[in-house]
Amino acid sequence: MTPRKFYRAEDEAAFSEAAPNDTVQTRHPAYRLAFQDTDFLLREDLRPVRFQLELLKAETMLEEAGVGSTLVIYGSARIPSPERVDEMLATADEDPRGRKVIENLVAKARYYDEARRLAFMASSCAVIEDGQRQFVVTSGGGPAIMEAANRGAGEAGAESIGLNIVLPHEQAPNEYVTPRLSFQFHYFALRKMHFLLRARAVAVFPGGFGTFDEFFELITLIQTGKMKPIPIFLFGKDFWNKVVDFDALADEGVISREDLKLFRIVETAEEAWERIVGFYKLSCPVTIPIPEKMAV
Repeated sequence: MTPRKFYRAEDEAAFSEAAPNDTVQTRHPAYRLAFQDTDFLLREDLRPVRFQLELLKAETMLEEAGVGSTLVIYGSARIPSPERVDEMLATADEDPRGRKVIENLVAKARYYDEARRLAFMASSCAVIEDGQRQFVVTSGGGPAIMEAANRGAGEAGAESIGLNIVLPHEQAPNEYVTPRLSFQFHYFALRKMHFLLRARAVAVFPGGFGTFDEFFELITLIQTGKMKPIPIFLFGKDFWNKVVDFDALADEGVISREDLKLFRIVETAEEAWERIVGFYKLSCPVTIPIPEKMAV
């Protein structure tokens, strides 16, 4: 006696592929099993199904991996690691403006180290609640600041998540993302949902349109009460005060002065981690020794 009365979907798929009949009917796309028919799944009117699949696949695999919550790290895909500074400077254009842009990016290489250190601290803590891992480092899966996040987690011996997105130009997971937690999305909306579904803290490093999009959506969700407050850190006072005049928004009356308390500007990984530990009253040490190779 077995509890299962019907064949599994994978069994039925195997039966279909092994069928010996080769006829006009069996060769026609209409005869394919619906869940194996890629052309059918890519139809315009199947978009709601694809939405559901993108939500469900990552959710199921994260649940199976025992991921209870995450530390999300956003930031530019252009900021170099300290190891790549000389290489980037060598490509600097003779045009003064082009060279200045390269120099500005190179000056931000220290944020690569801060992202790496923060990820290391969170991953070293190894918080377990209800049998699930907490503060699992999550990035967009790409290069630069994203790479630093996954790299720091790996150096602590922990798994980390990468949420990649399909783009017209080549975009691949960085080498430090845990393979079984490396996901790829078609829809930005579903990717951003997965960034925040499990987030218990978010670190936002200097970045461009993508980073701004992710940060402002997060802050809007909390400001409007759609999401409970969590620790949010903007790394780099000089950068953020230069590119966004938050005080002016409050002065103009389009946001409340209290809204400026929804996030905190910090400079170091230690400052952010200390506040995360205090916010959640974690039993983890506030100060976590950093390997010499990661020292700034």
